[in-house]
Amino acid sequence: MPLAFRHGFERRISNVIVAYEDRLTRFGIETLRRVFSVFGTEIEVINHEEETLQEELVEDLITIVSHFAGRLYGLRSHRYKKVVEGVRKLIAE
Repeated sequence: MPLAFRHGFERRISNVIVAYEDRLTRFGIETLRRVFSVFGTEIEVINHEEETLQEELVEDLITIVSHFAGRLYGLRSHRYKKVVEGVRKLIAE
C-alpha cells in the first residue's frame, strides 16, 4: 500500500536502516515495525545489543521518568538531574 502525495506521485520506501533501535524510537519498536509493515517497509537494525528483559524494562522506565521530569522541571534544572539520578539509584538497588 504506497503513500500517495498531493502532487500525484508515489514514494515507496522498502527499508529503514538504523544503527541502533533506540535511534529510531526509545521504546515501542514492535509497534513501529507493525505500522511500517502496513506500507511494505521493513526496519533493519545493524547493531544488535542483546539485553535481558529486565535491562530493557529498566531502560524504558528511566526514559519515561527522564521525559516527564524534563517537562516538569526543564532539562537543565538541578531538580531534573536529582530525579533522574534518584530513579537510577532506586533501580540499581
